[in-house]
Amino acid sequence: MAESGAGDTLVVGRITGCYGIRGWVRIHPYTESPEDFLALGGWQLKGRDGLWPLEFDDGRTHGKGLVAHIAGVDDRSRAESLSGLEVVVRRDALPPLEEGEYYWRDLQGLQVWCRDGPESVLLGTAERLIETGANDVVVVRACAGSVDDRERLIPYLPGQTVSDVDLEAGRIEVDWFLDEY
Repeated sequence: MAESGAGDTLVVGRITGCYGIRGWVRIHPYTESPEDFLALGGWQLKGRDGLWPLEFDDGRTHGKGLVAHIAGVDDRSRAESLSGLEVVVRRDALPPLEEGEYYWRDLQGLQVWCRDGPESVLLGTAERLIETGANDVVVVRACAGSVDDRERLIPYLPGQTVSDVDLEAGRIEVDWFLDEY
């Protein structure tokens, strides 16, 4: 999930278009499953000039995404006008996580370090996550102090390529190939 605003809200999906003629919209959820999106509640619509309360009064999975009806939106033209807008929720509306689990927002911006013999070297910062189906991939972008200027794609596999995440220290430790630098 990506961040929206000053850290108290998170983007949980995007309205990608309308569905039918009675005000339903297609939604691409950023949650682990479409059902998780519908279970959240407390949604807000993010527009150019702020956040507005949003209520879905009906919804269901449809293919890999969702279709849902927004309360008070009963025609296709109004639904079309919402296409492309993000749906956010307050951070405190998210369910608590198990030990060792993280929301992607918590990992964005952390420094990514790799063990090179007895020392660690800075590869860059975790910029974003790519969902590939098999496993997620962290895009690591070079930053000030990093070992080189390369962008790296590192599989996010805790216990394998990701050996430690320390949110307080702002650090992710990875077991990855440095190549030559």
